Amino acid sequence: MDATLARTRLQGQVAILVGMFVYLLHGGLDQWFVAADQARQVWLVRLTAMCVPLLVLLISFSRHFSRIRHLLLALVGLAAGVGLLGMQIALPLESAPYFYPMIVLVTFYTYNFIGTRFIYAFCIDLLLLLLYNLLFGWLLHYPPHVLLGHDFFIISANLIGGAAGYLNERQRRLLFLRERELDDERQQHLARALHDGLTGLPNRELLYDRIGQAIESAHRDGARHCGYFLDLDGFKAVNDRFGHKMGDHVLREVARRLNDSVRGMDTVARIGGDEFFVLAVNIVSENEARALAQKLLDAVAATLPGVPQGLEIGTSIGLCLFPYDNMSAADIIHRADQAMYRIKTSGKGRFALADDVDEPDDERGMLGTA
Repeated sequence: MDATLARTRLQGQVAILVGMFVYLLHGGLDQWFVAADQARQVWLVRLTAMCVPLLVLLISFSRHFSRIRHLLLALVGLAAGVGLLGMQIALPLESAPYFYPMIVLVTFYTYNFIGTRFIYAFCIDLLLLLLYNLLFGWLLHYPPHVLLGHDFFIISANLIGGAAGYLNERQRRLLFLRERELDDERQQHLARALHDGLTGLPNRELLYDRIGQAIESAHRDGARHCGYFLDLDGFKAVNDRFGHKMGDHVLREVARRLNDSVRGMDTVARIGGDEFFVLAVNIVSENEARALAQKLLDAVAATLPGVPQGLEIGTSIGLCLFPYDNMSAADIIHRADQAMYRIKTSGKGRFALADDVDEPDDERGMLGTA
């Protein structure tokens, strides 16, 4: 949209400047076709008509231009045509061949150069054609053969210029729709490349990017974050006894619950298999990190709909708070994974901080229980 507006703005500005130049240049012929006592009146009408494109040119540099740009650009063509009609009214029939060709130029100008939409240009040029016939056929009584001759060229200009303008606009519209379609396809491909196909969660690649952003904010603002590595407990039994269809159902339900348990700014990713990772940003304290870990434990442990009775699904969680020295996305995931593995081999259904994994068993007071 911004690119289209910029293109329309630039085209309109160039067209206004070129049109004003041609309009003034046309006045150079007055010395041969306009009597001396009428020259002042003709120039007064010409300069008055030029006030409209000048005003539109000024508006084109403002934010108001975007909302009514096509109407404003169409008014430039209307002002040019009405100005020509005003000049021609004041002149004798002998001067008409000098002025009416400019109406033909205005017709092409409005359809093909000024940059307004076809429907606006069509309405403006149709109005000018009607005014021409009313003024010079009914008011000034041009001879029928003269008026018909003028109408032939003006109508022909409308047919040729209008057809070209319509086809050009249609081509631009089709091109725009095709570009939008291609952009939608690119976005879909990108989404598929960065998200898990089963759960719709971010995959490992997107997770690394999100952790990288969190690391940057930690360096920049001193913000504190926490990564949670989750491995489901009891999931293998679901696949072994009820098949992968039931397993996929469980994974989707767990993914939904994890998403519902975190804030919009946090990230829930599926790393692979029955492993998930949660990135919680802007963690105020270690206690807050622990509270979220317990919330995740409770969410997964709650009864899953559609799962046969007797099958209990839980999770073991490893936490890694950062920033710390020499941190990286891979190391943060690795530390949380180590903490999770320690829980996995010592009871399951609990959580632990990565800093606790190397503590002796009797000093592991930092372990959480479900």
